[in-house]
Amino acid sequence: MNEIPRGTLQEQTFYEQVGGEETFRRLVHLFYQGVAEDPLLRPMYPEEDLGPAEERLALFLMQYWGGPRTYSDNRGHPRLRMRHAPFTVNREAHDAWLKHMRAAVEALNLPEEHEHTLWNYLTYAAASMVNTPG
Repeated sequence: MNEIPRGTLQEQTFYEQVGGEETFRRLVHLFYQGVAEDPLLRPMYPEEDLGPAEERLALFLMQYWGGPRTYSDNRGHPRLRMRHAPFTVNREAHDAWLKHMRAAVEALNLPEEHEHTLWNYLTYAAASMVNTPG
């Protein structure tokens, strides 16, 4: 049996396993297509163009899953709860966010294991942003 020299095998990050930047940009773009038409969520994005919000979420998710650290390099620590505090995030907003994210995740056609991992994180993240009862 041939021995593999130390340091030659590296485990891929989740970011790499699912297709890297292209996959995360597609996910976020599909998500924001839904948000753009959503009467509850759209007003939470004060910018006329959703492009800057789309870019921030894409960079955050890429970094979270093991991609480039561009998000933190540009914006510092994510501080997600603090950044969402000015907005009323109730159960209805949570559900609407997850509806659009679910459609985006399904459109990626990821292997079941990867879809499950991603979806578990997204449902946890959505729940942690709720800041208003109801």
